[in-house]
Amino acid sequence: MALAVAGSALLASGCGGARQDANEPAKSFEMKIVRASFPAKQAVARPTTLELQVRNTGASTVPVVAVTLDSLSYTEHYPELAADKRPVWAIERGPGPVAKPPVESQEVSQLGGAQTAYVNTWALGPLAPGATQTFRWELVPVKPGAHTVNFAIAAGLSGKAKVHMASGGPLGGRFAVNVAPAPATTHVDPATGHVVAGAAPAIP
Repeated sequence: MALAVAGSALLASGCGGARQDANEPAKSFEMKIVRASFPAKQAVARPTTLELQVRNTGASTVPVVAVTLDSLSYTEHYPELAADKRPVWAIERGPGPVAKPPVESQEVSQLGGAQTAYVNTWALGPLAPGATQTFRWELVPVKPGAHTVNFAIAAGLSGKAKVHMASGGPLGGRFAVNVAPAPATTHVDPATGHVVAGAAPAIP
């Protein structure tokens, strides 16, 4: 199962660095999804959690367990945009531990330590036989509407190490989500005690 990548699939660390796939075995590893959770009904600006838990059901250690999510953003087609990618969900925190002390970017949005150079892919390292790993994203919906989030599990970052279920098929799935618009602004009328539309009037 090949991962979508940013740039070359053979990324090197620095000039003249070793190939990223140098130590990745060309074999298939058996795994299963233990838990896949993402609320089907959400609302703009209401925080939510996406969680995937995977288990190594094979006899060999998986080199690197990685998850790719392909639909956390969408492409905007307005002309002359500096960047045409816009979020459907803002990522408040991704899988993995937070750096200690936090780096400057994590002070604003603590994305977790499992980020990779690959597009929309997070990796939590090796997984021993019988062990499980949990990937958790803290997200905030920002675009209303019906959305589908596809996810794929991989055993490495270069595509040489494959993943299969006990049935032999690839490991992945999808979530169908409906994001409701932000609720209308309301306030309590102090004269009647009723909830009414609109912002509360300014206090004189």
